[in-house]
Amino acid sequence: MMVESALNPKNAVLSEICNAGDPWMATVKKSQIFRILDLQGNQAVDTLFYCASNPEERYSAVDTIARQRQIYLTTGTVLYSSEGNAMLTIVADTCGRHDSLGGACSAESNTTRYDLAKRPMHSCRDSFMHALNTCECASHMSKRDISANINFFMNVPVTADGALSFADGISGAGKYVEMRAEMDVIVLISNCPQLNNPCNAYNPTPVRLLVWDSQ
Repeated sequence: MMVESALNPKNAVLSEICNAGDPWMATVKKSQIFRILDLQGNQAVDTLFYCASNPEERYSAVDTIARQRQIYLTTGTVLYSSEGNAMLTIVADTCGRHDSLGGACSAESNTTRYDLAKRPMHSCRDSFMHALNTCECASHMSKRDISANINFFMNVPVTADGALSFADGISGAGKYVEMRAEMDVIVLISNCPQLNNPCNAYNPTPVRLLVWDSQ
């Protein structure tokens, strides 16, 4: 559901650019508002959330889908944790639909889906691992902490026979999704570098990340 936000970027306490192919990691406090802004359109933003006080509790695609009987995320969707707790609530969305099934690209998936020659290409899993290996807030986390992620702005239709297909994005320049944190969360993002399918319009671009204090 399309809902615009009344928040002014000038009042954000954090505003950072994440370039295409780069990771981004930060802590968003309970009641803060977190926005992902698609600057040029049709970018895919692979995202994971962890409970800041106990990262073993993390975003659960299974709980989120089952509790709401909906595979696509939009305004009003509650993102649930592996412990069944509310982590974030989507409070504004000008894109209208976000993928919860497509997962993150990796060297292995690029090889399987496309070609053996694609294996050395940079992937979202590479970006996740880079962040976990270099960010101070992730010093106690490892490869085992990478689980099923959200793909904000990505268009992954489910076909009549239950298969997934990667289609042209439905986002555009200036579209955004905004979430209210229901607990202190660690946000881990890979701004997808994928060049092999149309999820980024074959042209990965930067996104902006913004945080506001509780309203």
